[in-house]
Amino acid sequence: MIEKIDHVGIAVRSIEEALKVYRDVLGIQVKESEQMPTQKLALLPIGESMVELLEAVSPDAPVAKFIESRGEGIHHIALRVDDIERALNEAKAAGLRLIDETPRAGAAGSKIAFIHPKSVHGVLVELVERHGEH
Repeated sequence: MIEKIDHVGIAVRSIEEALKVYRDVLGIQVKESEQMPTQKLALLPIGESMVELLEAVSPDAPVAKFIESRGEGIHHIALRVDDIERALNEAKAAGLRLIDETPRAGAAGSKIAFIHPKSVHGVLVELVERHGEH
């Protein structure tokens, strides 16, 4: 079911400020940037996984609320699956609380769904089905 860690999502106040560290100091290059309905994101590949920088586009966006309550930092861990519908069905059958009952569109043409942190020992887990390199 799980193929690998797809990415680690990091909530930041400003992607441009965060890139001063991730890109300019650590040397991790941005592969893709995207504007989603509630957030901007930048994907930075590292080996077979990625760092995903997340910036809210408004003060009431989920990432903004996360930063307000917890500060900048790790927001979620995304696990790559080969069949997201099957993975969601198995998670639900196992009694996990799902944030997304059905997959939705994610960055870079992916399908995504989230499992509630209360079901996964306090960690927001994203399931990602992606076809292609990343």
